[in-house]
Amino acid sequence: MFAYERPVRFEDVDAAHIVFFPRVLAYCHEAMAELMAELAGGYARLVVERRIGLPTVHVEVDFTAPLRFGDVAKIELDVARIGRSSTTFAMRVSRVNDSEAVANVKLVCAASDLSTLRSVTLPEDVRRVLEAHLVTPSRARGQPGHAVSSSLSPRSGGRVRKTSAGSTPRARNRRT
Repeated sequence: MFAYERPVRFEDVDAAHIVFFPRVLAYCHEAMAELMAELAGGYARLVVERRIGLPTVHVEVDFTAPLRFGDVAKIELDVARIGRSSTTFAMRVSRVNDSEAVANVKLVCAASDLSTLRSVTLPEDVRRVLEAHLVTPSRARGQPGHAVSSSLSPRSGGRVRKTSAGSTPRARNRRT
């Protein structure tokens, strides 16, 4: 499981003072981009220099509670499936302050050549990143032996947390 935290900003909320629903999908895209920070040059290099994108081609969302300005959203990302040219992400969005689930999201992203806008085979380095986060029965969320690490993301101002098997849990980094 890969986790990404980001504050709900003023520009994210609507007239009802809750996060405008498409912003939740933007948060999920941010989490996917942060996952790709494991690539040499990150997601930006993949898109800008290599001209490979991972556009969303299918979305399923169940909203269960609101997010408000001042909340911190936590996006937990699992890779549910890896195909030849696409991958399926299962994401849980929650509020950090009370851990209440806000949305369950399924995103299917297809590797695409950004010059031709045609599907391409997932590059091997992208596949390796995805495989490291692929959910299998032995790597199910919440299993003992999965470590939690954290760092601040310089690109988006969010906080990134990752789990990995076989390590000792470490405390989450916080700005003070």
